[in-house]
Amino acid sequence: MSAAAEERPLRVFVIAGEASGDRLGAALARGLRAVRSGPVELLGVGGPALAAEGLESLFDIDEIAVMGLAEVAPRLRAILRRIRETTEAAAAAAPDIVVSIDAPDFGLRVAKAARPRLGAKTLFAHYVAPSVWAWRPGRAKKYAARLDHLLALLPFEPPYFEREGLSCDFVGHPIVERAFSEEARRQAGAALRAELGVAEAAPLLAVAPGSRRGEVARLAPVFKEAVAALLAQRPDLAERGLQLIVPMAEARVSQLRAAPEPWPAPVHLIDPTGLPFETAEARKTAVFAAADAALAASGTVALEFAAARTPAVIGYSVSPITAFIVRRLLRIETGTLTNLVSETRAVPEFFQENCAPEPIAAALSALLPARGRESPERAAQIAAAEATMAALGEGGAPPSQRAALSLLRALEQRRASR
Repeated sequence: MSAAAEERPLRVFVIAGEASGDRLGAALARGLRAVRSGPVELLGVGGPALAAEGLESLFDIDEIAVMGLAEVAPRLRAILRRIRETTEAAAAAAPDIVVSIDAPDFGLRVAKAARPRLGAKTLFAHYVAPSVWAWRPGRAKKYAARLDHLLALLPFEPPYFEREGLSCDFVGHPIVERAFSEEARRQAGAALRAELGVAEAAPLLAVAPGSRRGEVARLAPVFKEAVAALLAQRPDLAERGLQLIVPMAEARVSQLRAAPEPWPAPVHLIDPTGLPFETAEARKTAVFAAADAALAASGTVALEFAAARTPAVIGYSVSPITAFIVRRLLRIETGTLTNLVSETRAVPEFFQENCAPEPIAAALSALLPARGRESPERAAQIAAAEATMAALGEGGAPPSQRAALSLLRALEQRRASR
């Protein structure tokens, strides 16, 4: 951009309808201020992270942070009212950029309604490309009809949208911005073991049965049985003092404590926010890095273990009806991002009827070799984790700054073509 343009405030209308988008939006705001000499003015909708960056949200995002038909239906009228209010606010603000972040059902409706009123002077963008490579590929055309630019977290995503005429940049995954060096991971893990009283030589298994109540209710009993099967297969682990660490939000910690099934090994049920580390990222890193291996639900947590270079086994199950539908929609053969990005099958996956104690235990056993030995399965996972983090941008410019530069380039190109 020209020097004169840099001196003018850049007006950015943000639409972040849930906690993950709020965090991404805050990082994007910091990225814009880092790469641009002039001021950045934030308007729109966001949560506490964006508020810390100066955004006065139009309303509390909890009003629209809902998922699923049963949850949305009773609040539909209120959500539609908020879409209208957000559209009016965007039109009145006449921003340089309107960027919706994650939660596309809300943001794209605002974009569709506001775009004709703002015209070519405003760039409409979305941060986090939908997983059209996994299911519902028709969404790429829908995004192209409503947006000018898209920011993707995964390196293989841009071609899906570019072929529909939508400019799309891979900007890196936010997890690499939170990544720690090998030495920092080692120190964080050792500090957490000391805090919990876990000896350095004792095997420590992280167990992460999901973040939602339904996930925990389905997966925790299976994961407990898998640990029991592991101990039956490998009595040496009990002799060496195997312990479990279960990182959960406070509500889920309470849920697990109330569960009738006992844990088959000494367990540390912890809410990471209560750990004595300075930042949320450091607390998470400590939990993941302290463990020798992990058993986790499918999801972003698999990438978090990869970032910590902690080998993991993934398990997941849903209701039979949901499974029936999903199997007919999915277009991929693996549900774990580490496998997808590294183009390997290094991370064992056990979904639906295969999510059973005995096979999970066997896979965990391979990741917890006898003391002083290394297993090929463990080595393969660490190599896949290294490849994944490199592909997602680890070691390069922070994704927040790459996203900021991508938006500024797209805005300049749009204005130059007018």
